[in-house]
Amino acid sequence: MAWDFSIDDAFLPALDWMRDFVDNTLIPLELLLDGLNQAELDALWQPLKQQVKDRGLWAPHLDKGSGGQPQQRLALMHEILGRSELAPEIFGCQGPDSGNAELIEVGATEAQKERWLYPLLRAERRSAFCLTEPETSGSDPTGIATRCERDGDHWVLNGEKWFASNASVADFLLVMCVTDPDAPPHKRAAMVVVERGTPGLELIRDVPTMHNPHLAADDFLMDRIGGHTHVRFNNCRVSHDHMIGAPGEGFVLAQKRLGGGRIHHAMRMIGQCHRAFDTMKERAVSRHTRGKPLARQQMVQNMIAESYAEIEMIRLLVMKAAWTMDNKGAFSKESRAEIAAVKYTAPRILLSVIDRAIQLHGALGYSCDMPLEGMYRSARALRVADGADEVHKQSLARLLLEDVTPVDGWPSEHIPSRRRKAREKFGHLITQAKASVS
Repeated sequence: MAWDFSIDDAFLPALDWMRDFVDNTLIPLELLLDGLNQAELDALWQPLKQQVKDRGLWAPHLDKGSGGQPQQRLALMHEILGRSELAPEIFGCQGPDSGNAELIEVGATEAQKERWLYPLLRAERRSAFCLTEPETSGSDPTGIATRCERDGDHWVLNGEKWFASNASVADFLLVMCVTDPDAPPHKRAAMVVVERGTPGLELIRDVPTMHNPHLAADDFLMDRIGGHTHVRFNNCRVSHDHMIGAPGEGFVLAQKRLGGGRIHHAMRMIGQCHRAFDTMKERAVSRHTRGKPLARQQMVQNMIAESYAEIEMIRLLVMKAAWTMDNKGAFSKESRAEIAAVKYTAPRILLSVIDRAIQLHGALGYSCDMPLEGMYRSARALRVADGADEVHKQSLARLLLEDVTPVDGWPSEHIPSRRRKAREKFGHLITQAKASVS
């Protein structure tokens, strides 16, 4: 089957509108958001979100049957949205809400969708996803320790989570927790919804990070999205209808949530790459040293050329992954391999491009007078988020090796062995050729 990355002409005006809206409305607005709490931000954002809804571009990540877009279109859309940290929020595809919506859509009953999914899609509620724990390996979800036990008509949760993004302002949390510790590793967990204010739910603090290093107080909770919250469940009781799917289905639902989220991260990283690359090119032709522009310095030309090639490589890899998801199925073996490849490759390239842009700007690039330092701090998390790079490399290698047959003795490309077999099969042709010219 041939790859085809073409997009129908009818969709191009939507991409043009998105690029203009992101570059000329959202990126400038980002500079004015300091000091606003979440309620004030929501009031500012509401008419912007309505513009997106009026264009039919809201929440484009959902299944095509729910009005969403195929992955190849999403790739081009997220490439534009990635230029701005605000853009995913305004287009209704921000994490963790977008992934949670996908999980609820595939796993929930209609009553649960009415309660949590549809208000989430209307931007009336916010959500958080609780998987990572402070005392277990975040890259190995089979080791999670948070327990969920049945008690009559309720589930009782006990344990701790952290890096539960936006939990400090979320209306509900999706919690991955163990229902049967004696079951096979991938059948132990379930997904449970815990609503804000539920007795036994404690929001301890938002953890300081490279992206938000100033959250120094141990008990500090952010009053707007962007925090990574430490959460404790202490005999936290929720009704039995708060479980999405059945006990033991947590890993299946998590993969349905994380697969799409990983490729969308990669798509947005390309947008960040382009923005950093644009600053690099502008600096190269504008700044002079030793009597000539930086663009004429050989090492600078090397930085420009390397960045261009890397961006185009990851862009094609992402488009191939999107094409594979559209044509082979989002959870097929082929798609899982492509998603793993882009998940660990894209952050590495993004960090390289941003780093070169910082280097080319010198002290200005290192300062907060340019967006590059903030972009770099934000991008560094992506080598850890949704599974560390090393985990995706292992997953990809396993998938690539599954169908490879081991050989006994010499390798299949062993020249003496191949020559012997070739002589047995084609030796008579050599003999005939020699005889014909003797």
